[in-house]
Amino acid sequence: MKLSLSGLLPLFGFLGLTVFFAIALTRDPSRLPSELIDRPVPDFALSSLYEANELITQDSFIGQVSLLNVFGSWCVACVQEHPKLIELSDNAPIKLIGIDWRDTREDGARWLAQYGDPYDKVIFDSESILAIDLGVTGAPESYIIDKAGRIRFKHVGIITDDIWENELRPLVQSLHIDSGPEGLGPENSEQETLRAQP
Repeated sequence: MKLSLSGLLPLFGFLGLTVFFAIALTRDPSRLPSELIDRPVPDFALSSLYEANELITQDSFIGQVSLLNVFGSWCVACVQEHPKLIELSDNAPIKLIGIDWRDTREDGARWLAQYGDPYDKVIFDSESILAIDLGVTGAPESYIIDKAGRIRFKHVGIITDDIWENELRPLVQSLHIDSGPEGLGPENSEQETLRAQP
């Protein structure tokens, strides 16, 4: 019995879809690629969550290794992640900047008052202006940014102890080392201690 080419096309299509889904299932959704990796943070000028007349720009990322974290008062997973951010704000050699995304000013401020504010600055992005330029897919979502203001890593999902210790912390330490000890900022002694830990 001979099969025509047209008869084999559905089989080839099925096999192609099977391979596609098999590859997709092996990928970690928390490590989605970003077209902005190794590129500067997009230019923006948005108000602070707390002060509508205070503008925050991309210049906020210059001079210090930063973690840019996307959150919202509506985000259930952000509540789970938040204690880790509080811990990092107290102990880690990194500047934390938040993006209050698709929120109201009142709800965002109330949420941070309830759970604590780990951020050095909070960008208010109710209309997804910066979020769209960053390619944000949801919350929580985080970016590691070097001292030159370039995005070096994107993490989708909750920052757990394991994610911090095995992925983000080594990267943050390497970025400090690459830029030299003179640029570590006011927390020099603490950062050197953290860097020396295994």
